[in-house]
Amino acid sequence: MNKIISINEAVSKVKDEMTLMIGGFMSVGTANNMVDQLVKAGVKNLTIICNDTAFADKGLGKLIANKQVKKVITSHIGTNPATIEQMNNGEIEVEFSPQGTLAERVRSGGAGLGGVLTPTGLGTIIAEGKEVVKVDGKEYLLEKPLRADIALIGASISDNQGNLIYKGTTQNFNPLMATAADLVIAEAEKMVEVGEISPEQVRTPSIFVDYIVNNN
Repeated sequence: MNKIISINEAVSKVKDEMTLMIGGFMSVGTANNMVDQLVKAGVKNLTIICNDTAFADKGLGKLIANKQVKKVITSHIGTNPATIEQMNNGEIEVEFSPQGTLAERVRSGGAGLGGVLTPTGLGTIIAEGKEVVKVDGKEYLLEKPLRADIALIGASISDNQGNLIYKGTTQNFNPLMATAADLVIAEAEKMVEVGEISPEQVRTPSIFVDYIVNNN
Protein backbone atom coordinates (compact mmCIF):
# COMPACT_ATOMS: atom_id res chain seq x y z
CA MET A 1 0.00 0.00 0.00
CA ASN A 2 1.31 3.44 -0.96
CA LYS A 3 0.89 5.64 2.10
CA ILE A 4 2.46 8.79 0.65
CA ILE A 5 -0.08 11.49 -0.19
CA SER A 6 0.02 15.19 -1.00
CA ILE A 7 -0.56 17.79 1.66
CA ASN A 8 -3.81 18.77 -0.06
CA GLU A 9 -5.03 15.17 0.08
CA ALA A 10 -4.14 15.05 3.77
CA VAL A 11 -5.97 18.25 4.58
CA SER A 12 -9.06 17.12 2.66
CA LYS A 13 -9.52 14.31 5.18
CA VAL A 14 -10.14 16.81 7.99
CA LYS A 15 -13.81 17.80 8.16
CA ASP A 16 -15.81 20.29 10.20
CA GLU A 17 -16.61 19.17 13.77
CA MET A 18 -13.81 16.60 13.90
CA THR A 19 -11.58 15.97 16.92
CA LEU A 20 -7.87 16.27 16.14
CA MET A 21 -4.81 15.32 18.13
CA ILE A 22 -1.86 17.51 17.19
CA GLY A 23 1.55 16.57 18.56
CA GLY A 24 4.45 18.77 19.54
CA PHE A 25 5.37 21.37 22.13
CA MET A 26 5.23 25.10 21.35
CA SER A 27 5.05 24.14 17.64
CA VAL A 28 8.26 22.07 17.86
CA GLY A 29 7.37 18.60 16.59
CA THR A 30 4.06 19.84 15.20
CA ALA A 31 2.93 19.08 11.65
CA ASN A 32 3.13 22.80 10.90
CA ASN A 33 2.71 22.62 7.14
CA MET A 34 -0.53 20.68 7.52
CA VAL A 35 -1.71 23.16 10.13
CA ASP A 36 -1.02 26.03 7.74
CA GLN A 37 -3.03 24.32 5.02
CA LEU A 38 -5.90 23.68 7.44
CA VAL A 39 -5.98 27.40 8.15
CA LYS A 40 -6.25 28.09 4.42
CA ALA A 41 -8.92 25.40 4.00
CA GLY A 42 -11.11 27.05 6.63
CA VAL A 43 -12.30 23.82 8.26
CA LYS A 44 -14.16 24.84 11.40
CA ASN A 45 -15.68 23.84 14.75
CA LEU A 46 -12.73 21.59 15.53
CA THR A 47 -11.90 20.04 18.88
CA ILE A 48 -8.14 19.89 19.37
CA ILE A 49 -6.25 17.77 21.86
CA CYS A 50 -2.74 19.14 22.33
CA ASN A 51 -0.08 19.82 24.92
CA ASP A 52 -0.38 23.60 24.49
CA THR A 53 -1.92 26.07 22.06
CA ALA A 54 1.44 27.34 20.77
CA PHE A 55 1.35 30.95 19.57
CA ALA A 56 -1.23 33.04 17.75
CA ASP A 57 1.05 33.25 14.71
CA LYS A 58 2.83 29.92 14.93
CA GLY A 59 1.91 26.27 15.14
CA LEU A 60 -1.60 25.03 15.86
CA GLY A 61 -2.34 28.35 17.54
CA LYS A 62 -3.05 29.74 14.07
CA LEU A 63 -6.21 27.60 13.94
CA ILE A 64 -7.38 29.17 17.18
CA ALA A 65 -6.49 32.69 16.12
CA ASN A 66 -8.51 32.08 12.94
CA LYS A 67 -11.48 30.95 15.08
CA GLN A 68 -11.63 27.46 13.60
CA VAL A 69 -11.61 25.71 17.00
CA LYS A 70 -14.61 25.30 19.31
CA LYS A 71 -12.86 23.33 22.08
CA VAL A 72 -9.32 22.58 23.14
CA ILE A 73 -8.14 19.97 25.64
CA THR A 74 -4.69 21.06 26.74
CA SER A 75 -2.26 21.58 29.61
CA HIS A 76 -1.74 25.32 29.16
CA ILE A 77 -2.59 28.28 26.93
CA GLY A 78 -0.38 31.04 28.34
CA THR A 79 1.70 31.61 25.22
CA ASN A 80 -1.29 32.26 22.97
CA PRO A 81 -3.23 35.49 23.66
CA ALA A 82 -5.86 34.46 21.10
CA THR A 83 -6.79 31.40 23.17
CA ILE A 84 -7.00 33.45 26.34
CA GLU A 85 -9.15 36.16 24.75
CA GLN A 86 -11.53 33.68 23.16
CA MET A 87 -11.86 31.72 26.40
CA ASN A 88 -12.64 34.88 28.36
CA ASN A 89 -15.20 35.90 25.72
CA GLY A 90 -16.88 32.49 25.75
CA GLU A 91 -15.89 31.83 22.13
CA ILE A 92 -13.90 28.68 22.85
CA GLU A 93 -14.17 25.97 25.48
CA VAL A 94 -10.91 25.12 27.22
CA GLU A 95 -10.57 21.90 29.19
CA PHE A 96 -7.38 22.04 31.22
CA SER A 97 -5.59 18.80 31.96
CA PRO A 98 -2.26 18.67 33.83
CA GLN A 99 0.51 17.78 31.40
CA GLY A 100 1.33 14.36 32.83
CA THR A 101 -2.35 13.53 33.18
CA LEU A 102 -2.97 14.62 29.59
CA ALA A 103 -0.23 12.31 28.36
CA GLU A 104 -1.64 9.41 30.37
CA ARG A 105 -5.16 10.04 29.07
CA VAL A 106 -3.88 9.87 25.50
CA ARG A 107 -1.87 6.74 26.31
CA SER A 108 -4.97 5.18 27.84
CA GLY A 109 -6.95 5.96 24.72
CA GLY A 110 -4.33 4.32 22.56
CA ALA A 111 -4.04 1.26 24.78
CA GLY A 112 -7.78 0.70 25.07
CA LEU A 113 -7.81 1.33 28.81
CA GLY A 114 -10.69 2.74 30.81
CA GLY A 115 -8.67 5.67 32.11
CA VAL A 116 -5.94 6.46 34.61
CA LEU A 117 -6.02 6.96 38.38
CA THR A 118 -3.98 9.92 39.58
CA PRO A 119 -3.78 12.07 42.71
CA THR A 120 -2.92 15.11 40.59
CA GLY A 121 -5.71 17.68 40.75
CA LEU A 122 -7.42 16.46 43.91
CA GLY A 123 -8.89 19.41 45.79
CA THR A 124 -8.66 21.73 42.78
CA ILE A 125 -10.97 22.78 39.96
CA ILE A 126 -9.47 19.94 37.92
CA ALA A 127 -11.41 17.52 40.12
CA GLU A 128 -14.81 19.15 39.55
CA GLY A 129 -17.33 16.64 38.20
CA LYS A 130 -14.86 13.76 38.20
CA GLU A 131 -15.11 10.45 39.97
CA VAL A 132 -12.86 9.86 42.97
CA VAL A 133 -11.69 6.28 43.45
CA LYS A 134 -10.16 4.91 46.66
CA VAL A 135 -7.32 2.41 46.41
CA ASP A 136 -5.93 1.04 49.67
CA GLY A 137 -7.40 4.01 51.48
CA LYS A 138 -5.88 6.62 49.16
CA GLU A 139 -7.97 8.82 46.88
CA TYR A 140 -7.36 9.20 43.16
CA LEU A 141 -9.11 11.01 40.35
CA LEU A 142 -10.38 8.87 37.52
CA GLU A 143 -9.18 10.62 34.37
CA LYS A 144 -10.89 9.22 31.29
CA PRO A 145 -9.06 8.24 28.09
CA LEU A 146 -8.78 10.51 25.06
CA ARG A 147 -9.10 9.54 21.41
CA ALA A 148 -9.47 11.53 18.19
CA ASP A 149 -10.79 11.19 14.69
CA ILE A 150 -7.41 12.16 13.24
CA ALA A 151 -3.92 12.57 14.68
CA LEU A 152 -1.51 14.92 12.91
CA ILE A 153 2.01 13.75 13.70
CA GLY A 154 5.20 15.71 13.10
CA ALA A 155 8.11 13.34 12.38
CA SER A 156 11.76 14.05 11.68
CA ILE A 157 12.28 11.01 9.45
CA SER A 158 9.88 8.51 7.92
CA ASP A 159 10.46 5.59 5.62
CA ASN A 160 8.00 4.81 2.83
CA GLN A 161 5.88 2.64 5.12
CA GLY A 162 5.60 5.15 7.95
CA ASN A 163 8.16 3.99 10.49
CA LEU A 164 8.94 7.23 12.30
CA ILE A 165 11.89 8.84 14.05
CA TYR A 166 11.65 11.99 16.16
CA LYS A 167 14.75 14.06 16.84
CA GLY A 168 15.16 15.53 20.31
CA THR A 169 12.08 17.12 21.85
CA THR A 170 10.07 16.87 18.61
CA GLN A 171 8.74 13.57 19.93
CA ASN A 172 6.62 15.34 22.57
CA PHE A 173 3.18 13.70 22.51
CA ASN A 174 3.65 12.41 18.95
CA PRO A 175 4.29 8.70 19.72
CA LEU A 176 1.34 8.63 22.11
CA MET A 177 -1.05 10.40 19.77
CA ALA A 178 -0.14 8.10 16.89
CA THR A 179 -1.77 5.25 18.86
CA ALA A 180 -4.94 7.08 19.85
CA ALA A 181 -6.73 8.20 16.68
CA ASP A 182 -8.87 6.51 14.06
CA LEU A 183 -6.70 7.97 11.28
CA VAL A 184 -3.03 8.94 11.62
CA ILE A 185 -1.28 11.29 9.19
CA ALA A 186 2.44 11.89 9.62
CA GLU A 187 4.24 14.89 8.19
CA ALA A 188 7.92 14.02 7.69
CA GLU A 189 10.83 16.39 7.28
CA LYS A 190 12.82 13.68 5.52
CA MET A 191 11.87 10.50 3.66
CA VAL A 192 14.04 7.41 3.35
CA GLU A 193 13.61 3.94 1.87
CA VAL A 194 12.40 0.98 3.90
CA GLY A 195 15.42 -0.57 5.60
CA GLU A 196 17.33 2.67 6.07
CA ILE A 197 16.00 3.11 9.60
CA SER A 198 17.37 0.72 12.21
CA PRO A 199 14.55 -1.03 14.07
CA GLU A 200 15.79 0.24 17.44
CA GLN A 201 15.49 3.84 16.21
CA VAL A 202 11.78 3.57 15.41
CA ARG A 203 9.57 5.37 17.91
CA THR A 204 6.32 4.96 15.98
CA PRO A 205 5.97 1.70 14.03
CA SER A 206 4.37 1.87 10.59
CA ILE A 207 1.35 -0.15 11.75
CA PHE A 208 0.04 3.02 13.44
CA VAL A 209 0.51 5.33 10.42
CA ASP A 210 -2.13 5.51 7.70
CA TYR A 211 -0.67 8.28 5.53
CA ILE A 212 2.58 10.21 5.13
CA VAL A 213 3.05 13.74 3.81
CA ASN A 214 6.53 14.20 2.41
CA ASN A 215 8.00 17.66 3.10
CA ASN A 216 11.19 17.06 1.08
